[in-house]
Amino acid sequence: MNDLRTTFKNTFNNVAESSICFAPGRINLIGEHTDYNGGYVLPAAISYGTYALGVKRTDQKFRFFSENFPESGIIACDLKDLSFQQADQWANYPKGMIQALKNSNYPIHTGADIMFYGNIPNQAGLSSSASIELVTGILLQQLFHFEADKLTFIQLGQQVENAYMGVNSGIMDQFAIGLGKQDHAILLNCKTNDFKYVPLHLQEYEIVIIHSNKQRTLADSKYNERFNECQEALTALQTVLPIQHLSDVSLQQFHAYKHVITSPTIQKRAKHVISENDRTLQASTELKNGNLSAFGELMNLSHQSLQEDYEVTGKELDTIVHTAWKQDGVLGARMTGAGFGGCAIAIVAQEKIDAFKANVNNTYRQTIGYDASFYTASIVNGANSLEIAPNK
Repeated sequence: MNDLRTTFKNTFNNVAESSICFAPGRINLIGEHTDYNGGYVLPAAISYGTYALGVKRTDQKFRFFSENFPESGIIACDLKDLSFQQADQWANYPKGMIQALKNSNYPIHTGADIMFYGNIPNQAGLSSSASIELVTGILLQQLFHFEADKLTFIQLGQQVENAYMGVNSGIMDQFAIGLGKQDHAILLNCKTNDFKYVPLHLQEYEIVIIHSNKQRTLADSKYNERFNECQEALTALQTVLPIQHLSDVSLQQFHAYKHVITSPTIQKRAKHVISENDRTLQASTELKNGNLSAFGELMNLSHQSLQEDYEVTGKELDTIVHTAWKQDGVLGARMTGAGFGGCAIAIVAQEKIDAFKANVNNTYRQTIGYDASFYTASIVNGANSLEIAPNK
């Protein structure tokens, strides 16, 4: 905390007036690419995330600095022009959130100096962008003293991704980051935003995150292509079923009516979404019952479907997951996030974690040519202030 305040003072030649705010990253335990299809997801907030602090200015200027990108220096913009600018790189996320709040008539009448620090591995697919959005919302609430609930920040964060950044993502990332609960996953219905907490009692196991270190940018990936393929499948199925989303289709219905989807590729995409939605509901039941081994099996099936039917895994993630499956003490492993690089997760017995890391990394290095990175995550509460703001 003191280091962040010192860096802030050295960077902006001013003292931060806010608390230090924190928004976690997230993993999705199961339920991949179901969110924008109106389905169920099972994410959890993790102990890696984004910290932010700031001071209000008397003029209309916003200045942003990230300890993660010091080479970019201070990125500045004006309250009157918060439009997306390619040159502003990572700072487009807080800019987008400020614009969304301003457009929703929250009282942001001056600028601010804001500093960020994140320990989410860059380009890992653990939702660093949504983490920045949510921590910006919490910080602005402190600086400008307005009332807003977490759901408001969650919805505005999704707006930023969709309308400002141009990524057709669902609401899962912001939801998990905003409303995460320690030692619980969230079973979220992405169609209605109804949710319930599911206890995540790992006992003698831990969640290990394995970063492929393959760089990826969601907006530039095939993510939007998959989104469009799902729309195509939905349109075909709507000719025979009264549905609004792919997730409205049961597995039984899919097998009965899949012939109306004439493209084999589009049919596979629909099969993944519909079967994954079913697996996610099963998985939440197994977790509630404390059946970790059955939960692990469902993780494995999820990855298999993402590899064969949705085709979003790639050589790097497949190498990690297939190697993880062979290790002692592993209950299950799968890619997490959008795919195309990023991370996998595994549930690993505590006493086997060192051997797991060594064995998976050896195979990964031999196959891919460079190392993977490993992180052990705990499941934490959602975005909030971590301390009391200093006296002015």
